[in-house]
Amino acid sequence: MPTSTKGLDEQVLSTLQGTPGRIAFSGLRRTLRVHPERLSRSLRRLEREGRVERAPDGYRATWAAPNDRPRRFHGLRPIAQVELPPGAMSDSVFARLAGRWFGSLRWVGVVDGPTGRLLTWAGRDGSGQVLLGIHRGVLSVFVRDDRSGEDDDSEDAAYELLAHAAEVLRPSAGTALGSASFLAADLVDGDPRVDN
Repeated sequence: MPTSTKGLDEQVLSTLQGTPGRIAFSGLRRTLRVHPERLSRSLRRLEREGRVERAPDGYRATWAAPNDRPRRFHGLRPIAQVELPPGAMSDSVFARLAGRWFGSLRWVGVVDGPTGRLLTWAGRDGSGQVLLGIHRGVLSVFVRDDRSGEDDDSEDAAYELLAHAAEVLRPSAGTALGSASFLAADLVDGDPRVDN
């Protein structure tokens, strides 16, 4: 196997092993910045070897690397929370948001977060992750906490995603949308804390 092919296979596997959930094909392509045909061939090879599993909602590694706990959720910063209206089901909200693109945000996948599933988007170039989760009747939007001081558009994208989520929550008949509260949230061990 040529070095570049083996290298790509290892990058794909490493990315999937570091993600506690599933990543969509397009999310992997943006994350790795690789041509779709090369990525497709790599994923097929890894599937044949039994190292990667494919499902309708994305790909995942069939086993995690030893002593390699996923660290993807350290440094998440909550941007906003919205209480779900009475009777709103989180699975229904997820189904209406998952797999869709919103403005500059491109779908990445569904990952397992500290308080349940998180839907994940990134910018067109794979940067600026924005995550959305629902826990105990509260929809929360997060961004990666980047303390580099560089101007990052992910916070603006998070508010854009929140507006689309609010649209999904809009009641069809006269019921008021839950209240929205914007946070200056604390992080507990690098994970977002959602107080209810």
